[in-house]
Amino acid sequence: MRYRFLRLFAVATLPTARSVALSVALLWTCGAWSDDQSATPPAPAAPTTSLRVLSWNIRHGAGMDNRLDLERTARTIEALHPDIVLLQEVDRGAARTGGVDQAGWLGTRLGMRSGFVPFMDFDGGAYGMGILSRLPLEGCRTLALPPGRHEPRTALDATVRLPDGRAVQVVGVHLDWLENDQERFAQATALVEQLATIDGPLVVAGDFNDQPPSRTIELVRRTLTEVPKPGDAHLTFPADTPTIEIDYVWSRGDVLRPRGATVIDERVASDHRPVLALIDLAAPQSGGATPPALPKGDPAPPPPPPVTAPPSSP
Repeated sequence: MRYRFLRLFAVATLPTARSVALSVALLWTCGAWSDDQSATPPAPAAPTTSLRVLSWNIRHGAGMDNRLDLERTARTIEALHPDIVLLQEVDRGAARTGGVDQAGWLGTRLGMRSGFVPFMDFDGGAYGMGILSRLPLEGCRTLALPPGRHEPRTALDATVRLPDGRAVQVVGVHLDWLENDQERFAQATALVEQLATIDGPLVVAGDFNDQPPSRTIELVRRTLTEVPKPGDAHLTFPADTPTIEIDYVWSRGDVLRPRGATVIDERVASDHRPVLALIDLAAPQSGGATPPALPKGDPAPPPPPPVTAPPSSP
């Protein structure tokens, strides 16, 4: 996996005291271990033959009942056994959610690696997107998108390393929500242009805030293959009684073979329903080059302290 432009690797932590509406793609923390690294990365007994990819706008852990309950979010994810989770509307250090690093907390709670990229300062912290992964995460960064009228936007870009050494690029997306699609289409156009510079297998997922046959969705469809949902169960928003489809999982590349996606019948934990996609993996080519070894990285830190639930509202 490589880029045809300069690629950076994660070495920095999040500065929340300055703007994160970036005009260029910058590097942010990703791939943090969320469990005892002395026993990670977990090596499955058999090669991974498919990926379970979950996309979910979690509304910073606030449900349709307006209760803030990140533990409820964690239980929903846990029950679905995903390999990769792309999260939208995630807080880090914001007062409204008790100053919690939500992606980091979920990663620790679920025993998954975690990362976060912001697109703006918010309430004393930052607001953006997160990623969780059962598999090793490498260089995580933002891809700059044109700003919306009310909020800046970026995409989350990370590399997931399969047990056989192959890499899959994973991009999380949250496009502008206004009814007028001018900014949303501009963001989708910029996204497609940046995706064209990425070589190798690619998964893109998130809240696109639009539905077919809009020009935004049709533009993405010309570039990526949607992991199809059942025709009679494809609506994702609002969670209690969904009327529109705005959340998607897409893929590109011969290695990835979309099997199908399911909209999870979760009506309370967020205002969006989660989308779980199953993507089969083509077998590695025999007789080819030996896959690169995983980087050893820094010495493993001590195990994290026991997880306690973040603040919740009554």
